[in-house]
Amino acid sequence: MPTRGAMPERETSVEMDYTLATIGARIRQFRTQKALTLQALGRITGLSPSMLSLVERGKTSPSIGTLIVVCSALEVHMSDLVAEEDRTARDPVCRVGEQPVFQTSAGVLRRVLRDDRVRGVEVAINEYAADTGNATTPVHHAGFEYGVVLEGELTVEVDGIRHVLHPGDLISYESSRDHRIWNYGSARARALWVNLERG
Repeated sequence: MPTRGAMPERETSVEMDYTLATIGARIRQFRTQKALTLQALGRITGLSPSMLSLVERGKTSPSIGTLIVVCSALEVHMSDLVAEEDRTARDPVCRVGEQPVFQTSAGVLRRVLRDDRVRGVEVAINEYAADTGNATTPVHHAGFEYGVVLEGELTVEVDGIRHVLHPGDLISYESSRDHRIWNYGSARARALWVNLERG
């Protein structure tokens, strides 16, 4: 059971299937709104149309890196894939139970604390199981990001240079630079991540 301050127990397998189906349906909705075929989206993202089709049908669990690349191509936020349509009425407090959470097959949980579309900023807490990360190979996309390690140890690779971060350490970089986040440790790591839509 996670210690105080960590995420509580998450979704059952049924809930996970529903979440994957919801994410896939939203991706398909945004893609068709832009009049893009799977082949066209594949060319933009560098992902295969067959893999994108599996994601849209909720048949596979995409990594955070894959979702970032797809969302960047579709010009939407990741929270748009799971959040309610109308989020214009803001309460200054966002309770933990209201924060959307999704999990990748790689063992990474992402909890979106706030998605401020007006200001172009998204705040999230990511949890990385041992030997997991955002992507198997470096990714890049639009924007700028800040990361602060809360627990454990994370290795963030930016343009081929590895930076080992411990609790309290911060890293920031243009998201257009090749980057990869990985937990090489034997314990779960947690980090606060702030993504800006534009650098």
